[in-house]
Amino acid sequence: MLWLWILGVLAALIVLLCLIRVGVWVILADGTATVDVTVSLFHIRVFPGKETVKKAEKKTEEAAEDAEKAAKKKLPKITFADLREAAGMLWPPLKRALNRTRRGIRVKPLTLSVTLGGAEDPASTAQMYGWLQTAVWTGMPLLERLLEVRNPSIHMGLDFEAPETAVTGAVGISIRIGTLLAVAFGVGTPALRWFLRFRKRQKTVERPAKAAA
Repeated sequence: MLWLWILGVLAALIVLLCLIRVGVWVILADGTATVDVTVSLFHIRVFPGKETVKKAEKKTEEAAEDAEKAAKKKLPKITFADLREAAGMLWPPLKRALNRTRRGIRVKPLTLSVTLGGAEDPASTAQMYGWLQTAVWTGMPLLERLLEVRNPSIHMGLDFEAPETAVTGAVGISIRIGTLLAVAFGVGTPALRWFLRFRKRQKTVERPAKAAA
């Protein structure tokens, strides 16, 4: 009978673990990102890391410059083709997984302002802008049926004189661990496959740039 008690306790612990709500809070501004993770009532800063913060607190100018460079690590550039490929690979399994969660994912806040920089390739940027506008206006109503989205605010802009895309805003997502596991099992494999392809293309582009420098 002892093993039945052990199994019962383990089952109860697993249920309690699955009910714990975890979240991610991302703030984007001026090419930098701040990422916090919440577990129940606890908040953990995951980016910038402790090393970056310690360097920022040093008095010397050289240390401050190093900390600023580390904090302003730019996100990899995502092209229109990358977005289309990601949507095609990830949306069908993600939609199936979200349908099973029955609005178990909470999004608050969702405030984003995206200004696409089209100085390098105006035609491709204009194409991406049109695609993103369509995706936002058609996708948001569907997401609001699948998720609990509170007061979303998304602004899309286009600047043909800017060399890079500017993204500012804040996104917070919270989800119970059990729901997270269910979604991860449904989307994990196609997401990993897309990410590996994306990183491979990024490395292919970075190598000639480094060689030319």
